[in-house]
Amino acid sequence: MAVTREKVATCDPIWSALREQAEALAQREPALASFVHATVLKHERLESALSYHLAKKIGGEDLSPMMTREIFDEAMAANPAIGEAVRADLSAVFERDPACHTHVEAFLFYKGFHSLQSYRIAHWLWNNNRHAMALFFQSRISELFDVDIHPAAKLGKGIMIDHATGVVIGETAVVEDDVSMLHGVTLGGTGKEVGDRHPKVRRGVLLSMGAKVLGNIEIGEYSRVGAGSVVLKSVPSGCTAVGVPARLTNCAGADRPSHEMNQVIEDDSDYKI
Repeated sequence: MAVTREKVATCDPIWSALREQAEALAQREPALASFVHATVLKHERLESALSYHLAKKIGGEDLSPMMTREIFDEAMAANPAIGEAVRADLSAVFERDPACHTHVEAFLFYKGFHSLQSYRIAHWLWNNNRHAMALFFQSRISELFDVDIHPAAKLGKGIMIDHATGVVIGETAVVEDDVSMLHGVTLGGTGKEVGDRHPKVRRGVLLSMGAKVLGNIEIGEYSRVGAGSVVLKSVPSGCTAVGVPARLTNCAGADRPSHEMNQVIEDDSDYKI
């Protein structure tokens, strides 16, 4: 017996919500109805809609949108964990960004989400020894979205990159699940190291706008890095680092800083890092 679209949607609440919101958007904005139908409503699965949407952005003269979409489809079919991460990322944007009112807004319009999902395909290519194609994707992502993530970097799921402009993540960086970062964040090397030379950002961290984390150091789980800070030494779990160079200002900790998105820094200690 064939599985209906309605039954498939109920098994995938994120896709179901996105479709319902897309239908409402098409009704509210008739001029966008064709775009919304082509990008969302004509597809049976979230993965199919995503590959269509991003292939139109990344594809061009050097690699056609059709061939780009084939690569997206190949990667997501070979590794279902990509689809799981896509849904977690979409939920993260919807739940944490006060400017985001629906899943479909993030899916259609937010370049932080677009750059992250495009990176996921580049990462799959890199891990399957297709380095040239992975670097091609990295270059296109950087050109289109002003986000430069090396395809060898390891990023978890449930990640929100808000605004995204100017984000740079180096080759040996690690970003674990449920991290939030804003525009201008750099996870880079110091310029002197080789090999494993980039930061390890643990679960639940909040990296505020313009934060620079440099070197093979660890940002402990559920910690915060304040806006414009330059972090050159490891930050313990549950602490806040702020300043140039960064110092610890509060190690009382927060339950879920990447979800609370509280960027107000209160200087109430003399800890140094």
